[in-house]
Amino acid sequence: MRDLVFIAFLAVMFLLGSKRPFILILTYAYIDIVSPQRLTYYLLNSIPISLIAFVGAVGAWMVFDNKSDTRLSWRQGLLLLMLVYCGLTTIYADFPIDAARKWDWVWKALVFAIFLPLTLRTRLRIEALSLVMVLSASSIIINGGMKTALSGGGYGVLNLMGVENNSGLYEGSIISTVAICIIPMILFLAKHGTIFPPDWRVKAFAYALCLACLLIPVGTEARTGLICAAILGGLMFIHMKRKLLMGMLGALALVCALPFLPSSFTNRMDTISNYQGDESASTRLAVWMWTLDYVKTHPFGGGFDAYRGNSFHYQTVQRTVEPSGNIRIETINVVDKQRAYHSSYFEMLGEQGYAGFLLWLVINFGTMIQTERVRRRFRDTTDPAKAWIAPYALAMSQGHLIYMIGSFFVGIAFQPFVFMLIALQIGLATYARRLEADAGWQPILPTRPVAAAG
Repeated sequence: MRDLVFIAFLAVMFLLGSKRPFILILTYAYIDIVSPQRLTYYLLNSIPISLIAFVGAVGAWMVFDNKSDTRLSWRQGLLLLMLVYCGLTTIYADFPIDAARKWDWVWKALVFAIFLPLTLRTRLRIEALSLVMVLSASSIIINGGMKTALSGGGYGVLNLMGVENNSGLYEGSIISTVAICIIPMILFLAKHGTIFPPDWRVKAFAYALCLACLLIPVGTEARTGLICAAILGGLMFIHMKRKLLMGMLGALALVCALPFLPSSFTNRMDTISNYQGDESASTRLAVWMWTLDYVKTHPFGGGFDAYRGNSFHYQTVQRTVEPSGNIRIETINVVDKQRAYHSSYFEMLGEQGYAGFLLWLVINFGTMIQTERVRRRFRDTTDPAKAWIAPYALAMSQGHLIYMIGSFFVGIAFQPFVFMLIALQIGLATYARRLEADAGWQPILPTRPVAAAG
């Protein structure tokens, strides 16, 4: 029955796409984020729906879309360079079979990110893609939030949408990072959206969805999510008008929420400060040190999944309470190998070397800088038709920054979601440049009255 529901939904989307080709792009974004083929038993698993949607989206754009005002960005050029570079490192990878398996989805994410900004010519398209990204991720987040509210969740036991394969957005740390990073976008759509005009129903759903996003780090017990939530609170506090009042309300809400948090969650969060007592945290540090040594002899990286060649030992500290009440502390030597990077920064460094790592940094942080420039150029506009640009740019830069901070602790350097986020910001920048070109390349700022002479 589930298979039939998904097939019917996708059939409707493809049918609508035959009338409005941009819907095929939205369909591909949905498939890339949700992976409905992983939620079905047989039918969709036997159909290459992702490839069909991608070919349909690109083909429809090439045939039907207006390309007279298409603009290219230097960041699309860098994405193309990243595509070529990763292709070369895959050819000479330390583990060619595993590298080819990862390359099979990485190249699609990069190509789609290069192509996507070409289609984002209007506000409606930018907003539509943002909405589809939020709702697609929310289909997983709402499921996890409800399970957390009902059962409390647990590390590695919060089964999202019934998917047992712990990868993509169905992995605890990744969905925790994504859930927090889309909160600014949710709040923007609730206030400035035009597809679903803001009313009490839209705002109620948005606030409930934000609560579900905040519950995901609790349900997954992902420390990354807690750090991202703290960063989001700081970013939002900076732009609040009534900082003292909102700060007091936030502190009060946190104090009221603490008694309801599961003890397993608070115990796991304690390991943030006591990393030596947690084997997972100790493993990460050991992998990071191994990566730094590895790249010294492999400056161009070892290709995708180069971590499979690591082998190291480290020490953990174990505290045991004896029946007498005494606490025994002992140091345990642990030998491990083939452990993942658990960090996008070390993932890029180990797999793509110094050049790929720097290229990745320039793409991400260069995009955020450009988005901030757009926000500053439009933040004082008096034109109601352009008043949405600055708030949208702020939501995009906040979400992207949270994603990059979360990337310190989880390997999501090539996750398709972040490349869609980059593509949206490139599309926003090219859209803003087009508006400025129409206005004679003058910044669109409020007109100040000129004092009368004499």
